[in-house]
Amino acid sequence: AIYNFKGTGILQLPLQIGDVVHILESCEDWYKGYLVRHKGSEGIFPKSFIHIKEVTVEKKRHTENIIPAEIPLVQEVTTTLWEWGSIWKQLYVTNTKERFQQVQSMMYDLMEWRSQLLSGTLPKDELKELKQKVTSKIDYGNKILELDLIVRDEDGNILDPDKTSVISLFHAHEEATNKITERIKEEMSKDQPDYASYSRMSSSPTHSLYVFVRNFVCRIGEDAELFMSLYDPQKSTIISENYLVRWGSRGFPKEIDMLNNLKVVFTDLGNKDLSRDKIYLVCQIVRVGTMDLKDSNSKKYTQGLRRPFGVAVMDITDIIKGKAESDEEKQHFIPFHPVLAENDFLHSLLSKVTASKGDSGGQGLWVTVKMLVGDGIQTRKDYPHLVDRTTVVARKLGFPEIIMPGDIRNDIYITLLYGDFDKYNKTTQRNVEVIMCVCDEEGKVMPNAVCLGAGDKPVSEYRSVLYYQVKQPRWMETLKVAVPIEDMQRIHLRFMFRHRSSQESKDKGEKNFAMAYIRLMKEDGTTLQDGIHDLLVLKGDSKKMEDASAYLTLPSARQHIENKGATIVRNSSIVGGLSVSSRDAFYISTLVCSTKLTQNVGLLGLLKWRMKPELLQENLEKLKIVDGEEVVKFLQDTLDALFNIMMEHSHSNEYDILVFDALIYIIGLIADRKFQHFNTVLEAYIQQHFSATLAYKKLMTVLKTYLDTSSRGEQCEPILRTLKALEYVFKFIVRSRTLFSQLYEGKEQTEFEESMRRLFESINNLMKSQHKTAILLQVAALKYIPSVLHDVEMVFDAKLLSQLLYEFYTCIPPVKLQKQKVQSMKEIVRSNLFKKQECRDILLPVITKELKELLEQKDDQQLQVQEKKYCVELLNSILEVLSCQDPASTYHHIQEIMVQLLRTVNRTVITMGRDDPLISHFVACMTAILNQMNNQHYSVYIETFQTSSELVDFLMETFIMFKDLIGKNVYPSDWMAMSMVQNRVFLRAINKFAETMNQKFLENMNFELQLWNNYFHLAVAFITQDSLQLENFSHAKYNKIQNKYGDMRRLIGFAIRDMWYKLGQNKICFIPGMVGPILEMTLIPEVELRKATIPIFFDMMLCEYQRTGEFKKFENEIILKLDHEVEGGRGDEHYMQLFESILTECACQYPGIFNLVESFVSLVKGLLEKLLDYRTVMNDESKDNRMSCTVNLLNFYKDINREEMYIRYLYKLRDLHLDCENYTEAAYTLLLHTWLLKWSDEQCAPQVMSTEFQCSQTYRHLKENLYEKIIEYFDKGKMWEEAISLCKELAEQYEKEVFDYELLSQNLIQQAKFYENIMKILRPKPDYFAVGYYGQGFPTFLRNKVFIYRGKEYERREDFQAQLMSQFPSAEKMNTTSAPGEDVKNSAGQYIQCFTVQPVLEEQPRFKNKAVPDQIINFYKSNNVHRFHYSRPVRKGSIDPENEFASMWIERTSFVTAYKLPGILRWFEVISMSQTTISPLENAIETMSTTNEKILMMINQYQSDENLPINPLSMLLNGIVDPAVMGGFAKYEKAFFTEEYIRDHPEDQEKLNRLKDLIAWQIPFLGAGIRIHERRVSDNLRPFHDRMEECFKHLKVKVEKQYGARELPDFDDKRVGRPRSMLRSYRQLSVISLSSMNSDCSTPNKIASESFDLEVVLPKQVKTESEETALQINPHPEVKMRRSKKRTKRSSVVFADEKTAPDISISDMKCLSRKYEFMSDTNLSEHVVAPQKTSVLKQMSSVSRSMPTIPGLTLSISPVAPDETVASHRLSQPVFPSTSDGDKKTFKKKKVNQLFKTMRISKVLEDGKQSVEHHFKSSSTDL
Repeated sequence: AIYNFKGTGILQLPLQIGDVVHILESCEDWYKGYLVRHKGSEGIFPKSFIHIKEVTVEKKRHTENIIPAEIPLVQEVTTTLWEWGSIWKQLYVTNTKERFQQVQSMMYDLMEWRSQLLSGTLPKDELKELKQKVTSKIDYGNKILELDLIVRDEDGNILDPDKTSVISLFHAHEEATNKITERIKEEMSKDQPDYASYSRMSSSPTHSLYVFVRNFVCRIGEDAELFMSLYDPQKSTIISENYLVRWGSRGFPKEIDMLNNLKVVFTDLGNKDLSRDKIYLVCQIVRVGTMDLKDSNSKKYTQGLRRPFGVAVMDITDIIKGKAESDEEKQHFIPFHPVLAENDFLHSLLSKVTASKGDSGGQGLWVTVKMLVGDGIQTRKDYPHLVDRTTVVARKLGFPEIIMPGDIRNDIYITLLYGDFDKYNKTTQRNVEVIMCVCDEEGKVMPNAVCLGAGDKPVSEYRSVLYYQVKQPRWMETLKVAVPIEDMQRIHLRFMFRHRSSQESKDKGEKNFAMAYIRLMKEDGTTLQDGIHDLLVLKGDSKKMEDASAYLTLPSARQHIENKGATIVRNSSIVGGLSVSSRDAFYISTLVCSTKLTQNVGLLGLLKWRMKPELLQENLEKLKIVDGEEVVKFLQDTLDALFNIMMEHSHSNEYDILVFDALIYIIGLIADRKFQHFNTVLEAYIQQHFSATLAYKKLMTVLKTYLDTSSRGEQCEPILRTLKALEYVFKFIVRSRTLFSQLYEGKEQTEFEESMRRLFESINNLMKSQHKTAILLQVAALKYIPSVLHDVEMVFDAKLLSQLLYEFYTCIPPVKLQKQKVQSMKEIVRSNLFKKQECRDILLPVITKELKELLEQKDDQQLQVQEKKYCVELLNSILEVLSCQDPASTYHHIQEIMVQLLRTVNRTVITMGRDDPLISHFVACMTAILNQMNNQHYSVYIETFQTSSELVDFLMETFIMFKDLIGKNVYPSDWMAMSMVQNRVFLRAINKFAETMNQKFLENMNFELQLWNNYFHLAVAFITQDSLQLENFSHAKYNKIQNKYGDMRRLIGFAIRDMWYKLGQNKICFIPGMVGPILEMTLIPEVELRKATIPIFFDMMLCEYQRTGEFKKFENEIILKLDHEVEGGRGDEHYMQLFESILTECACQYPGIFNLVESFVSLVKGLLEKLLDYRTVMNDESKDNRMSCTVNLLNFYKDINREEMYIRYLYKLRDLHLDCENYTEAAYTLLLHTWLLKWSDEQCAPQVMSTEFQCSQTYRHLKENLYEKIIEYFDKGKMWEEAISLCKELAEQYEKEVFDYELLSQNLIQQAKFYENIMKILRPKPDYFAVGYYGQGFPTFLRNKVFIYRGKEYERREDFQAQLMSQFPSAEKMNTTSAPGEDVKNSAGQYIQCFTVQPVLEEQPRFKNKAVPDQIINFYKSNNVHRFHYSRPVRKGSIDPENEFASMWIERTSFVTAYKLPGILRWFEVISMSQTTISPLENAIETMSTTNEKILMMINQYQSDENLPINPLSMLLNGIVDPAVMGGFAKYEKAFFTEEYIRDHPEDQEKLNRLKDLIAWQIPFLGAGIRIHERRVSDNLRPFHDRMEECFKHLKVKVEKQYGARELPDFDDKRVGRPRSMLRSYRQLSVISLSSMNSDCSTPNKIASESFDLEVVLPKQVKTESEETALQINPHPEVKMRRSKKRTKRSSVVFADEKTAPDISISDMKCLSRKYEFMSDTNLSEHVVAPQKTSVLKQMSSVSRSMPTIPGLTLSISPVAPDETVASHRLSQPVFPSTSDGDKKTFKKKKVNQLFKTMRISKVLEDGKQSVEHHFKSSSTDL
């Protein structure tokens, strides 16, 4: 697809860009087809959206494999982009910005490169480079995105594991990983010195820099010469030849055909040059014309003078080092810097410019630059489009790092440095021009011997740049002198100095005023030394200066004079009219780059040995002191000389040893790192230039002599050097012998073989030698012998050679030099010899024996890492070789390795640490052995074990090792190919060994339980390993694995099934041990596998059932394991259905077990549903859902008596609460754990432990620790009342049971702190919110239900609601607060209703008629509540606009929650709702009560705290006293105290009295308030207070007159430190609904008191009838259950309601197991409507708010603390209340009272009745 297609119509297939579709048919403008990624989605799509690709179809058995016709790399890029694309989107979603941008730029690169690859227009070298870039980018990207590593061959193609041996695959992985690690380091260290370039470049010893001069922009007006070269600014030296471009005055090159062809390659750059800190490309510009540019148009001025003009400089360090991309398309601008003054030397200007950057004004050079790898010849091959025959080559000044034998060079570089010329009789300094030419001994100028620069034709004379009137000119100009080698002896260089005048007329008359000369060769035949030469300046007759005979007799350089000791007088003697001038000086430097000229006397003597044969011996000996570089340079000539000496003295052995030593010296030089590149030179020499046919005899003779001398223990100095040079000595021997036999047609073959054998015998004798000196030589021999095989094999029988090697190794004593032996063997295995079967037959046994000995060493020193490394490398090399040969020829060799080494390798793997760097090598090695074994090998191997116990041991250790390797993969996680190959090999091995087990260890006598057990555990570990879980992988990876390896899980799964059924009566041994592993296997989401393996469960159940009559062990195990597995991400709906259907189907055939299986299946199904819900919401952002699910699970586990799991989930719930900082809820959650514990010193049962408190040994210890934790949470949640009740329980233990007074004192201090906190710390009241979820769009556990949520401190309804809505983005917010109609409830949408409700204070009998401070009361107003009110005003009847109170009715909705809040959740479901209506009068009464309480509360606060600001009190009092503000109660009087009202509502008389009473009582309160106000009021508020007091006086008079006076007792009797509450006296007179305290006085819709009929009370009456009736009427036990004071010590029974029937059936207690029972409360039992049907425990469920209940037929017994009720209401509703004394005896017998012991309860229920009755009788007094 090339566009996105939104298939909206019927049958249309939506497409995204890049989707691959398979087209089935076409019709007009449409295609029909399916997505290749998802074959199920088929449809039609427009033709214009599709680009057709060419493919080839490959048929495999039944499937068609479609392969795109593009090159594999393009396909790889495509799949990579697909894979990265999806990750890229995820990165965007998770807002990983940096990585997102990084992936994006990598994808752009790949797309760009992909289109380049597809274009097919790239030249060969660029295509290769691009492929390299693409693969490296893909590999790098895969690494940083943690995708699988891709292994490739040299050409970048992906390796096919089927066609690659295990070892090669392993090495390829290692290499790839190292490459990428390097690459990542490189990416990380982009700013640090670059690394990549280093690795890329160092692969080749020589490099070239390609420069293409595009244009030169500069206004000169005269011709110019551009000298371009490479320059090292730190040494201020030029390092290459100059490339000379002659530029015309009209702005283009002088040779016009060169215009687009100014290309040069600077070659011979070695690694040393690359590692220079800085390299610049510089261009020196010389203009050719008049002395002064201004004179250029006049005829009379001298023309053709070379004058300095300027330089251009570019830093190319990064390009040279490969840091910057060098591209042949990109043009660089090099700015031009002119000379500032006439006498600015160009060379000095260079160093100035490199240091500073000036502005060029747009003048300069345009060039293209690119780094090429390789020397001149190589670059022409690799970059034919850049470098051709016309490209100029500029060589380095000096030799390249490698000099190839055929590379003949004879260049002498002369640099004019500087001079110093006296002006003598002139008034100004001279303008000196130097003219240089090359002359022979007669003074004739040699034509065309001087070259100014590469790319320029040679000239006969050279004229220097002219500096104007300078005494000491610095030219720094380099030229090349190129003369034939035979002329070198004759020639010299001549320098003429001439003064040039700017006027042509004057200039013509100027003659040379001085000269200098120098010879290039010395008398002894050596060449002029490199370096600076101080030449003598000769003055005199200019004619004589051209006469060679005149000046050649004079000394040429200053040191000559000193050498000769001649004293030159100040103006020296004139010879032939020339004198040496002492006032003038002239310096040059020379550099000889010649492969023919040497500057070394000794070497020259050897090369020309025929001239002085008498000095031959001396010269041969002297060779050792010649500088290595000289020898290497003249390698070919030196070697020719040596072998000529040998051949010409073939009849005597006079010089043999000397020549041999010289040869050894030269070979040794080349082995030196500095000259390592000369290996190729030496090889080339041997193959192409060496011609000494008889040399082999002499070389072998000397070698044997040396060896024999050494093995006798005698001194032989050169032997060590000789051994090191062995490889090349043998190369010479073999080549010599080959040439000999070619010349004489195979003559003397037997003699040669005999002498070769004797030579090897000598070596073997050396190996046997016991002399002290021999050990070093033996090491050397082991190291260097393998290197000769390749050559010897060409002229010697391979089998015989193997035999000699066999003897070579066997004559070394067994335990000597093992490490060296192994290394040596490794080299032999890598030689061609080992590839021949007959050679392996001889050599392999000796190698395996050595390896076995070394790996199995048992002595003290454990095998060193190094030695292990050599062993494994050797073994890997052998396996590598064997894998490439024909299987028939390697059968016995593999058998040899298997028998000798397989177990050894296995044991090595077992004993190695998993973090050992070599472990992966050994595992790869083991895998390779197993991989190369065929079926026959397996059978043979099994038979090699003598006894069955040995075989069992082997199988056991193999199984354990496999399982360990599968569990802890030794390869990095991204080595997918390696892991899969290992799996394939292991799978085959496991199946092979399983066959053996079936044959040998299944029958009764031979049955090996542990072995079978290990087999099953291994097989399950194999099947469940991560790398085989295909469904977790991306589509591309899934396909890759599926096509290559198939799904291995099915194979091993079926194997496990078959093995299980073979066990017969042995199955019982594996229950319950194998239940977990088999469960893991069945949970794999592969349908066929599940269908095949789930029946094993039934088999297990049946097996256990037949043995014991039940399958409890199995059931327990499966429940335990299922929890772990599902939480770990396994299991799904489909599994649940399969599990149910398969097991039910299996059970049908066994009626006896059917019912048990059915109930088991439904149990597991219920558990699975909840576990899946739990898992689903664990990733949910909503913590609420997670909490609900956790509660559902813990209830489920409590129901089925799985105590351990129950506790596990309690702690998960606790952790969720802590995450949200719900400390209170966390405390209530942990409290449930403590209810399972008794105060006893018994050891803790493991199932009641939790991992957090594992240090606790006994029940008491654990319970104490828990209490401390819970108290800490309550403290954080500011629930100090609850904390105190627990403290008291602990205190009682400390005081009366364990007598630990120290702890007791701490405890009491803590209690005191809590009491103080209650009184002093302000606790904001949480708001409560009612939330209704309406509509069918919600999951069942929420649908059409109402919940009450407890808000956080200071949480506003708007915030709460916004958070709620964010969980259901598609839900609609309802704006009404009334319950919606059926239409909304049944609609398909989601509607959320949310409003604030007021908690109703539970009655607190202990506060009845007592003066309780507000701080204490306030706690109970919003805690321990489960009734809530919501009030809204409605208008009824005629509305009086003057007085809305008359018609203000209140509609009040009451909600009752399932449990009290706060509890173990922040919300509970509403279980009942009722509505009452409150008349206007009742509303008025409530409002007045509230106002009065408010005033009272305020007064109390001001009494107890002197520092409170006065404003709130002012506002409150003024609002009531000043009728202008609110209308006060005058409105009530108008509305209710009228004749008319009393006449119409006679039944309200009582209420009217009540209202009057409240109005009357308001006056004394106001009075008290005003008195406080008077004391506190500030001066500026005094007028305000006076007005208020004035109003109050009028009010008081009016009220007392109408409603009588009320008196308050004296409030000023303050006890020290204790605030007195005014509420007391008031409460004694009038009982007020406490719940109304938190509603504001004037807003009726906030009113939240109890419905009115409970509260009409006569003044001064202590207890109202209505309250008594409330106690009797209320059907809920909630109100009535209090705990009696007497508690028995050791036991407790659940007490029952009188109406409970003793015979309760299970069906009465259905569990609420709904699919998504998240948000439900902790209660599992359905809410009871008819009490007579309820079980005891269900009755409890309404009591216990935080503790979910246990179903009826189980009775939970738990020890309870003795005596002393707990003050907290929370704990006074136990799940296990106390028993009567009679019951004590029933339980005395049961020593251990554990929770969840199940027993019949009918008897207890009877007893329970009496205890309840007894309880209620006592409760009235308690209250």
